[in-house]
Amino acid sequence: MEVHRPSDGALIGRHFFEREPVVCARELVGAILRWGRRAGMVVETEAYDAEGDEACHTFHRPTARAFVAGHRAGSAYVYLNYGMHWMLNVLAKGRRSGFVLIRAIEPMRGLAGMRRARGVASLTELCSGPGKLARALGVDGSHHGIDLCSPGCRGFSVGPPVAAVACGPRIGISRAKELEWRFLMPGNPHVSGAGRKEKAGRTLEVRPA
Repeated sequence: MEVHRPSDGALIGRHFFEREPVVCARELVGAILRWGRRAGMVVETEAYDAEGDEACHTFHRPTARAFVAGHRAGSAYVYLNYGMHWMLNVLAKGRRSGFVLIRAIEPMRGLAGMRRARGVASLTELCSGPGKLARALGVDGSHHGIDLCSPGCRGFSVGPPVAAVACGPRIGISRAKELEWRFLMPGNPHVSGAGRKEKAGRTLEVRPA
């Protein structure tokens, strides 16, 4: 059974991603991620800065630096984590450049396909982590570099209004852990396990642009 949500809004265009990754990560919370017949509301993200951020791929991977230089804002940056899980990021290029990792979404459409892909029935476990959502949506290496700002079946749309987000340190990294560049929807049951257990962190207002 599908989850009833407000209809998808307008396509989020390239101008949105022509800003700093921290700003994009914060304001993507509440947006709708469309991936073919499947879709969900973004409830958790992380920002990575291409300059000086030891946790960002650009710090130690020349290929990541080349990607930033050679692609437009709004391009998908997809990589295989620990040889097991695909991770979906979007390139942000403003005064500072970097990536926004999509950490969790609340499933909205295409639930049957998501459940088949993940092999689980629980709605809150389908996409509550970056590897989980990539598998549920069917994201893989073939999507690396695609334009998420062009009209089509994959990209972001304006979602329902979001009053606030919580921010806290990024997780699953060994360096630059002190930066509060993880953003999530407070109280949402579809955030990652670490987000649900978050004890500390600040709550920020988010006002529509």
